[in-house]
Amino acid sequence: MNLFQRSAVALRHVAFEDLGLLAPIMDREGWSVSFCEAAVDDLTHRSIRNAELLIVLGGPIGVYETDDYPFLSSELALIEYRLSRDLPTLGICLGSQLMAKALGSRVFKGPIKEIGWDTIDLTDEGRTSCLGAFQGDDAVVLHWHGDTFDLPREAKRLASNRNYENQAFAYGRNALGLQFHLEADPRQLEEWYVGHTVELAAAQVSIAGLRAATQQHRNGLAPRADRVFGDWLRRISPSGLRFEAKLTS
Repeated sequence: MNLFQRSAVALRHVAFEDLGLLAPIMDREGWSVSFCEAAVDDLTHRSIRNAELLIVLGGPIGVYETDDYPFLSSELALIEYRLSRDLPTLGICLGSQLMAKALGSRVFKGPIKEIGWDTIDLTDEGRTSCLGAFQGDDAVVLHWHGDTFDLPREAKRLASNRNYENQAFAYGRNALGLQFHLEADPRQLEEWYVGHTVELAAAQVSIAGLRAATQQHRNGLAPRADRVFGDWLRRISPSGLRFEAKLTS
């Protein structure tokens, strides 16, 4: 039982790509979450820079599109600030790509558009990490990306698959980047099908087929997300942030 609430900030790029299955896990583990809209909010505010945990969510733009989306430069500076101080940071899809870029790695268009449910292959480091629950052929995740990145220096690769070498990585004690969508809530994916309809059509992905695959896998998704995210939240060290916040306030 948690005796106090810890505070997290979720950095959102589009309204429908939110915490999903992660939301009730955060609540159970004693975290209160505030949402920040990446495109319009002040990303230099100390409540965001020094949050006990920053979660950088997904979105349909590329890290390299700073001319069209200037806020990405501020977002990268924010993430670089946190990673250089080992402040707890979780990146999902676009969030993981932003983390890689902030750590000096190249982010670029991949060989294929990867959209749909599939397994991942854990590295040795991945098997002993919070992703250990993905050992088994039935452990699937939702892939929804066309970009990828080089593994950052000093980062540990945790997972790959046949299409992309870097599907998950850990950096330091408190940073985790996931290229895939472990947080995807099957019910809320109906909003994704609407919001990403142009992308799905361009990639010739059948919405009916994607919906059917989601139904096939839905029963195991919440328990697996619970094990992975719950484990990671218990592994990070937010206690040091109070000292960091005092130094920079």
